Amino acid sequence: MDSECQQLLPSVCAVLADPRQPVSDDTCLEKLLDWFRGITETGSLAENRLKPSQGDSGASVLQENPCLVDLILQGLTLEEPNPSLLGFILRLAGLFAASERGFQRLSEGELLLSLFGQNLSTSRLWEDATVRSGWIQGVHSMVQHVSAVQFLYDCGSMNLILTLQKDTSLFIASSANELIVHILGFSILSAIQQPLSTSGSNWPASAQLIVAHLNRSLRSSVPSQVAQSLKALITVFRGCHDTWTGVLWSSFVQPVESLLKQEPVCEASLLVELFLSMARSPIFSHHESELWGLLINAMQRLDPLQASSLSLGILKLRNCPQVVSIPALRVLLQPMDCILRATTDHPDQPGMLELVSDSKAVETLLSIKSSCIGLLCQTLAHLEALQCLDFFPLELPHEPLLHCILTILEFCIGLSNPSSSLGNRISRFLVGSLRVQRLSLDVLGAVSHWTISSVSLGKIFDVLLVYLKSPDTKPTILKKSFQATLKWLLSCSKLTNLKDMSHTRNKFLRDLLPLLQKRFSSPCWEVRDSTLEFLAHLVDCCPGMVYHRTAHSFTDQDELRQILQSSAVTKPVWDLLKDSESYVRASAVITLGRLAVIGSLNQTLPGPARTNNQQNVISKLLEILGEDTESFPRRAVIRVVTDWFREGHLELLGDLDQLISRVFELANCDLDWEVKLHGLELAEIFISRTAGNSNLSLCPYAVVLSSTPESSLLEKSLQKFCQVKLFEFLLSALCDCDRPVAQKSCDILISLKRTLCVKEVLIKGPVAQKSQRTDWLEESLRSWRSCCKDQPDQDCTAGPQQKPEWALGILEAVDLDGLQVALDKSSDHMEKSPRSLLQDILATAGTLAENGVDCY
Repeated sequence: MDSECQQLLPSVCAVLADPRQPVSDDTCLEKLLDWFRGITETGSLAENRLKPSQGDSGASVLQENPCLVDLILQGLTLEEPNPSLLGFILRLAGLFAASERGFQRLSEGELLLSLFGQNLSTSRLWEDATVRSGWIQGVHSMVQHVSAVQFLYDCGSMNLILTLQKDTSLFIASSANELIVHILGFSILSAIQQPLSTSGSNWPASAQLIVAHLNRSLRSSVPSQVAQSLKALITVFRGCHDTWTGVLWSSFVQPVESLLKQEPVCEASLLVELFLSMARSPIFSHHESELWGLLINAMQRLDPLQASSLSLGILKLRNCPQVVSIPALRVLLQPMDCILRATTDHPDQPGMLELVSDSKAVETLLSIKSSCIGLLCQTLAHLEALQCLDFFPLELPHEPLLHCILTILEFCIGLSNPSSSLGNRISRFLVGSLRVQRLSLDVLGAVSHWTISSVSLGKIFDVLLVYLKSPDTKPTILKKSFQATLKWLLSCSKLTNLKDMSHTRNKFLRDLLPLLQKRFSSPCWEVRDSTLEFLAHLVDCCPGMVYHRTAHSFTDQDELRQILQSSAVTKPVWDLLKDSESYVRASAVITLGRLAVIGSLNQTLPGPARTNNQQNVISKLLEILGEDTESFPRRAVIRVVTDWFREGHLELLGDLDQLISRVFELANCDLDWEVKLHGLELAEIFISRTAGNSNLSLCPYAVVLSSTPESSLLEKSLQKFCQVKLFEFLLSALCDCDRPVAQKSCDILISLKRTLCVKEVLIKGPVAQKSQRTDWLEESLRSWRSCCKDQPDQDCTAGPQQKPEWALGILEAVDLDGLQVALDKSSDHMEKSPRSLLQDILATAGTLAENGVDCY
């Protein structure tokens, strides 16, 4: 902290303690606390003074600023203190008491007892939740040493903390819970000198008190008390992997097992979380642990919904023994097994798995609409989560599961009518269920890496085609169908019969592509947009559909392109460039760019005479970049051009430099910051490509291998940069009001400048002195543009911006490194400074001579 802040602090403390000067808002108090927290964590308050020893920073702050102790004293002596101020004082005192010297300083005159003893809880102020919250947080900050724990135990405040665990405020009860866990762990770790006994006889007194309290709460008939104790245990076993937690668990085994025996199980979701927290700890996860037996018992005792959540958590464990993971998988797949049995003509035949127990509970849930949809949604979500695991020791039954997923999708769209009563009931429940459709399609896409038969693939494509064709398919479901379709098209190489794979896939594509044209004409813009996105991704996937790096792969790829070209999808995509919705126009731009890349512009598109289709597309994209009133299509255009250039597709054009120059010119005039940012990405690629072609690397340590003199190569590259108006674009972006644009431009210019400086070719131009800022640069650019505007007959393209000497002189003159440091700072870093905060508090109170309150 600078000296000015230290001078302002006494006045601020006086204002806060003065009841005639109400605190402006609680935000100021929170910022003050954050500031003091940072100070007590990092060291001494005064700058360039003797630093305190580790852990004594709180005492140093009090010693250097006695006004803080006065603030605490005056706050306690006020007859009716502001609750927010009192809560602030309690939290502030806790920060200072976190060090032992600070604790001793505040213990003088029983100040600490007045703050954190039981006296405050008997006053009327305690009724305010702000005071109770400040007290509990202050205590939590203070408990960083044994003296604080002993103090709380001696003065009886430990019982007060346990009482606050039942507070009516959920926030305070949660804070008390966290504090109880902190004190329990801290007191045990501080006192461990010999192995802890399971009876707890050699445990610290505070730990014994907490354990006894949690035990009573677990045996309580009040659900809220049981819940709070379970939350405390979850926090203990989730955050601590020390050996003492194994001894601690022995104190809670019996009451937890008693909870599992209740009908229904009390706080089942918290029990699941507790068991999984323990199973992730190395203390309990060894194969000989008794925890695994408890998990198996829990899966049998919990209802299907809770048991399914527990089974998913078990299957995610890397070190889980198969004696537990196999029953867990059976529990998770029980609903799918019931659906298979309910939809088969032979219900007595075995399902996909042997069930861990009878399925009556699951069948009961499936026979009621609300619980049926809820259980299926949870099961589908769990199945999808399993596909994201990078390990899975058990083998899932692919074909039965896939058949079940397709059956559920058929139910949702009314395609299946099973004969059994349960199957018929489930099918009626699921008709039109968007939740089930959405999750089923997600799972269908997630399992696309499975190896299946060509017959199953045909069934998948048949069901997807129905969803893509149906006019009743909602836009969100249509998008999910497109996503699942793409994943299965890409994974066709998993089939064992490659010939059947190619035939099945190509037949599906020929049936699908005509449907896209109908979707392009949908009155719903979301449908048009999703269809365009799908087509763009489909074009991207074409190379990925090739099933082998053999001679046959080229024939297969050509066939895919022919399917796309014969589908006549280009013309409607072109028409959608004029769509009324900007999102659709942007997607049309991207899709047209993809089609152009694979040479699928087979129709003659509208455009200038005697030009090919690719040039027509480029002319249209430049028109959109310059004239579209919405930013999304313009962003899409410059992304397409950047991708083309990065991938080398623009090399075929006759005048590449003219196109790049036009893009830079339009991006320079654009008001959207993302358009400029994409333009800067194009500039970066252009610099790298041009420098690479000239053997000029942007890496200062690169070796130039060309026999051509280096200065000549640099001159040609710089001349090309000027011809495409690269420097004008970069320097204008450097002055942009949007910080990301200026940062990106500054980074590019610094890289370029450092390269030129290392190569020792930077021209010392007379344009200006060094270390100029952006205001000088803006004035220089403004003067040049005004000259062009006042003299329209002059050829401004031959002006100074087109000369390397001018550009290099500017590059040398501007303090780019200083600008980079300034741009990396937050725009409001001055307003967020401690000095500004103190001045704001004083200004609000009317005690500052100049009323200069910062605007946030």
